[in-house]
Amino acid sequence: MLRKTLFLLLGLSLFSAAVNAEKPIQLLANTSPPYADAKLEQQGLALELVKHVFSRTDYSPQVKIESWSRALEGVQIGVYDALAAAWYSDERAKDLLFSEPYLSSKIVLVKSSSDPTEYRSAADLAGKRLGVRTDYAYGLDLEAIPGLRLVQENHLIQNLLNLQAGKVDLVIGDLRTMNYQLREYLGGSLGKFRVVDADLPTRQRHVAAGRAVKGHEDMIAAFNKALAEAKQDGSYQAIIKKWDRQYG
Repeated sequence: MLRKTLFLLLGLSLFSAAVNAEKPIQLLANTSPPYADAKLEQQGLALELVKHVFSRTDYSPQVKIESWSRALEGVQIGVYDALAAAWYSDERAKDLLFSEPYLSSKIVLVKSSSDPTEYRSAADLAGKRLGVRTDYAYGLDLEAIPGLRLVQENHLIQNLLNLQAGKVDLVIGDLRTMNYQLREYLGGSLGKFRVVDADLPTRQRHVAAGRAVKGHEDMIAAFNKALAEAKQDGSYQAIIKKWDRQYG
C-alpha cells in the first residue's frame, strides 16, 4: 500500500511539474499580411517567428487576431498578456514592455507610375497628400513636414485604391506589406504603381507585454534569450528567407 502511495505521489508530482513548465499566455495581433493573418500559413511571417521563438521557452502562446485598437487596448489594460507584432513608440512604452526587435521592416513610398517627381527623403513630401494607416508608428514626424496632408485609412489597400483614384499623391508603408497588397489585390494594375526607395527609417517589430500583466518582465526576458538562440542556430533566418522569396 505504501509503495502504491509513493508511486501515486511521484506521478502527481511529475504531472504538476509538466503543467507548470507550460505557462499559457495570450498574445494579440492585428491583421497585417504577410506578417499576421489567419488565412496565411502559420498565421503569417511575424507570428511564425514569434511562435517559433516561444517554443524554445516555458511559455505556450495562444495567438488571437483582432483589430489594432482592440489589441492595443486589451494588452494595455492587462486583459491579454502581450502584442505579438508591435512597432515601438515612446508613448506605447508607457504601458508596454518591448522585447528586443525580432523583425526589421523597410519603410517605402508608393507613387503613381505617371508621377515624375523624385522623392529622396521625407522632406520631399512637403505639400503632398500622403496615405497613412490610422495609429501607425512610422518613425517619422510627418506632421512637421510643411504642407503635408495626411489622409488616414484603417487598411493599406484603401490607401492604394485612393492612390489609384488620384485622391492621394503617395502611400507610405513597409515593403513586404506593399508587395503583398499590390500582388494580392491589384495584380492587374501593377504597372500603375511604383515603389520609391527613399531615405526612410527601418522599423522593428517587437513582442510588447502589458506592464499591468504579472510576470511581464520574465516573459520578455525568456523571449529575448530564445530569440538569440534561434538566430545563432539559423532557424530564425530560415523562416525569414522562406517568406522573403515571395514578399521581400
